[in-house]
Amino acid sequence: MIAMAVASVALSACAPTEIPVEVRIANAAPAVSVQARGETVPVGTTNADAADDPAIWRNAANPAESLIVGTDKKAGVYVYGLDGKVRDFSNAGAVNNIDLRDTVTINGAPGILVAASDRNDLTNAKLALFRLDPATAKLAPLGKVDAGAGEAYGVCFYQAADALYAFMVAKDGTINQVAIDASGATPTGRIVRTLKLGTQSEGCAVDERTGRLYVAEEDVGLWRFDATANGSTTPVRIAAADNRNIVADAEGVAIAPVGERDGYVIVSSQGDNAYAVYRLADDSYVGRFRIVDGAIGGSEETDGIDLMLGDFGPNYPGGLFIAQDGHNAAAAQNFKLVAWDDIVKALGLK
Repeated sequence: MIAMAVASVALSACAPTEIPVEVRIANAAPAVSVQARGETVPVGTTNADAADDPAIWRNAANPAESLIVGTDKKAGVYVYGLDGKVRDFSNAGAVNNIDLRDTVTINGAPGILVAASDRNDLTNAKLALFRLDPATAKLAPLGKVDAGAGEAYGVCFYQAADALYAFMVAKDGTINQVAIDASGATPTGRIVRTLKLGTQSEGCAVDERTGRLYVAEEDVGLWRFDATANGSTTPVRIAAADNRNIVADAEGVAIAPVGERDGYVIVSSQGDNAYAVYRLADDSYVGRFRIVDGAIGGSEETDGIDLMLGDFGPNYPGGLFIAQDGHNAAAAQNFKLVAWDDIVKALGLK
């Protein structure tokens, strides 16, 4: 959670849906406000930092029937509908971050492959793999593959022309690129190269159009790498955790692709309950937003985020942004759902 680099943190009186967390950062850049249009049922682990990271599957044929997977890092993986109700739960134990890809060959047939960073063994990182059935919203465990030494933390997929890769971000900043083959009865994984950041890192996302990997180093900022298996291993820093645009910790990372190369990368500015937005085309800073209390409570101390553009039905016609909420009134932590259109309007994006 937060590495407290803040001037002060004060809990106000309990609201009907939320415990507002007021965070004052003297030099932090201003942030526009948006409100959630939905939220998930809280995770089952109470009185703990438990909900962590979401991933979105869009049902192109019936967008309102799209699904969300999210981790309770003390217990396992949930599947939710867009109404926020639980559709399934897999008792996978300590799994931290999560991602998914559609149309992956799984045991000879196309399907939705889900990968979670498995930290049940703190010295040997693994990827816990599942098949998500869109008709039943059920998860079927497929097994685990080795992803290198260290504590598993962040994970994100990269569907390249030659293979499907998963980037496993270990807690110490080591990033292993693992080639995944789920086509047989038992999935396999092979580490093809290793990248490195200097300190604790977690959130990551890949822009598959440009082959760029974005990773958040919690106390340092946002970086990008060449995601191709034979590419450069030298990172380029996009933004610093400078207590202005990003207030440490830098946490979840998500991408909004627009056109052939443009769009936005978003990183959770966990230290002041905000989200910083940068342009993919030139790495320039665009602005910041917060999810504030409305008919549904806001979000604070966010770990994981995800974003997908496209039609998700009448509540989310232009896309869906999801953020883990570290404070959720008297209930356990959950995930807040925000219309991408509301973020675009608030920030004045094109």
